[in-house]
Amino acid sequence: MTHILVVDNHGQFTHLEHRLLRDMDGVTVDLTDNTTPPADIDADGLVLSGGPTMADIGHCREYLTLDVPILGVCLGHQLIADELGGRIEAGDYGGYADVTVSISDADDPLVGSLAPDTRVWASHADEVVAVPDGFTITAESDICGVEAMGDTDRDLYGVQWHPEVAHTEEGEAVFENFVAICE
Repeated sequence: MTHILVVDNHGQFTHLEHRLLRDMDGVTVDLTDNTTPPADIDADGLVLSGGPTMADIGHCREYLTLDVPILGVCLGHQLIADELGGRIEAGDYGGYADVTVSISDADDPLVGSLAPDTRVWASHADEVVAVPDGFTITAESDICGVEAMGDTDRDLYGVQWHPEVAHTEEGEAVFENFVAICE
């Protein structure tokens, strides 16, 4: 069994990430608050959930030093970029929207299977505008140049959109691909 830990950054969809992973075969999943000390983290992979603000991310920056694959969703995606030398800014669009995302790296283990494009539910109040060294932009849209990014050497991945919500057409595939990375 692959054990995934969903880190709660107090986003409104965190429970959906937990439920989607819980319902997958071969996966055990737990939900933990972002105040859990890094020494207490024991998992094959982490999902850093979305959330309202970078001011309330607990120990998430420290989790990036753990030797496990990590998937950042929305705020989690932005946090990875910010902590590792990328740049985030306020998005031009803002709010939630149905967005067509173009997959720019069909070989990417997280989003490559969604190529050539997919429809997602995204929030762009803030967004990554420059990826950290070692990362590749793996998806983009008309409203956001970094819809997804990945560093396959460190198994760190992020998506601006919300794969856990029903409005995202192939969201479950993103989580299935992440579990495969963690195995």
